[in-house]
Amino acid sequence: MTKLTQQDLLHFTGTSAYYRISKRFLLTDGTKYLCEQAGCFWLMDAASSHLLEIGVGDWFVLVRLKCEQERATLYFEDGNGHEYARQEIEYTDFPLSEITLYACWDGEHWVLMLPSEY
Repeated sequence: MTKLTQQDLLHFTGTSAYYRISKRFLLTDGTKYLCEQAGCFWLMDAASSHLLEIGVGDWFVLVRLKCEQERATLYFEDGNGHEYARQEIEYTDFPLSEITLYACWDGEHWVLMLPSEY
């Protein structure tokens, strides 16, 4: 596996397809690529679990993963400084020091995307 960089993700703008990961969750081309290259489908599972608890009262949620020395913290925010949830991750080999994803409710599904795909 090659080392994934933030630069690798910047060429994703929009998406040509959606990829179902569960009944209510879809990935875009960019988040699918991220999962395949970084081996981080676990990140989408964690995001899905928290988004179910957060609900659909707000159609937009920032999902931020910040890594430091094989540990990470996963944050769920409204984009205006309000934190919905947080999860400490005791071990990860995620290749980036941080990543931000957007989760958007389309009325039927949460769509997890890279910011450049918004």
